[in-house]
Amino acid sequence: MTTLDPETCARARMARDSRFDGRFFVAVRTTGIFCRPVCPARPPLERNVSYFSSAAEAAQAGYRPCLRCRPDAAPGSPAWGLVSTTVQRALQLMRSEREAVSVEELAARLGVSSRYLRRLFSEHLGASPLSIWQAERALFAYGLLRDTSLPVAEIAFAAGFGSLRRFNAVFRQVYQRTPTEVRREGNAVPLSRGSSVVRLQLAYRPPFDWGQLLAFFRPRALPGVEQVVDEIYQRSFSIDGQHGFLRVENESARNRLLVEVHGQVGASLYLINRRLRRLFDLDADTDEIEKVLRQDSLLDRQICRCPGTRLPGAWDPFEYALRAILGQQISVAAATTIAGRLVAQYGTLVPDEQGCEYRLFPTAEQLAEADFSGLGLTRKRAETLRTFVRAVLDGRVDFNEPDLEAWCTRVTALPGIGDWTAQYIAMRGLSMPDAFPASDLGILKALGEGQEKAKPKDALARAEMWRPWRAYGALLLWQSLNPEKQS
Repeated sequence: MTTLDPETCARARMARDSRFDGRFFVAVRTTGIFCRPVCPARPPLERNVSYFSSAAEAAQAGYRPCLRCRPDAAPGSPAWGLVSTTVQRALQLMRSEREAVSVEELAARLGVSSRYLRRLFSEHLGASPLSIWQAERALFAYGLLRDTSLPVAEIAFAAGFGSLRRFNAVFRQVYQRTPTEVRREGNAVPLSRGSSVVRLQLAYRPPFDWGQLLAFFRPRALPGVEQVVDEIYQRSFSIDGQHGFLRVENESARNRLLVEVHGQVGASLYLINRRLRRLFDLDADTDEIEKVLRQDSLLDRQICRCPGTRLPGAWDPFEYALRAILGQQISVAAATTIAGRLVAQYGTLVPDEQGCEYRLFPTAEQLAEADFSGLGLTRKRAETLRTFVRAVLDGRVDFNEPDLEAWCTRVTALPGIGDWTAQYIAMRGLSMPDAFPASDLGILKALGEGQEKAKPKDALARAEMWRPWRAYGALLLWQSLNPEKQS
């Protein structure tokens, strides 16, 4: 289990320091309630509190979530990114499935025994896999009950419960209250008849540089799929056969993103929530990341200019992997244009509620027989795409691989894919924080002196001090090349 420093936690909760929101939770023994460190209620005496590194741990210990500060709205715990590789992969698999996966099935997919997996969870997270799953899904459902007008049965399904009865039992166990009681206290605006818009609120820890994220996404927005309009990001999506469209904007005064999800996609809301958190890197521990990167004077200067940098992720690893392959040895603008042609040729055209049309990025199954002609690709690049699609379909490429070295070894074994592509897919498509495309021209230019570019081996050597956050170092180097665009 993650060890917390009581003195640091005490200072943070007394100051209601938003930088610690989600990094730990405060349990009050006299009331049986646990809170976020930013809770507006009067702080309890130190002798009456205990600290937990996750909401699941607090719930497992028998504490009820606070109805005022709402632990369901806290950013994800960055401490969980520091647990063992096996636990990381287990959490990733649990969160990538809409419904619960049994411990036995989870262990089998990880290649370990169920007994060993339970022991790892107890050791690192202080709770069983089932308790973690139930606490996370109950917390997610609580937010939907308070903030949306979705029927309780639909919320239960969206949170991954197979039956309303099971959902009610787990929810009551975690919250000591029924879903209906929570719904009565909510502040959601009722939807108009026929409307299919759901609004989500995604919290983050400041600082958070929304402007830099949009500046990164804007020139890379995929025609027909993505748009960055003013300060709003929007895109189409498809999950488990359900498709829709979403809009995201920043509410900086309350440290959260506001999301509008359009379409009949209620059953996929949990997965949409997880993908958006990864896309915008909302659970990053910027304090810890910057502490390491500030050891390098060049990165230190860039952090001072742009605090709160986040690693731009990807909505879908497969989509991003194809875009990275298309982007080999050509400009961002050219790669985006070709990717737009791929969508126009193979993507599904879907009308929205207003009669407008958007496209969905094609799946691996849809591209199984594609020859990729007419996109402006060389014969060799088209063959690389076909090989990669086949490797995804036959399981040679696993987007749930948690180990950077293993991922790169497996992907570079495919013809036409080198280390730059493998690292870049890992960095953005899989959100691996230590990925580092050392041969990238932008990185070499930023690390060079005068007009002289650095060499890849020198870039790798210098980046050793940035571990395990080399991907953030790469991003800061790219930003340093365009100081006039910095927010």
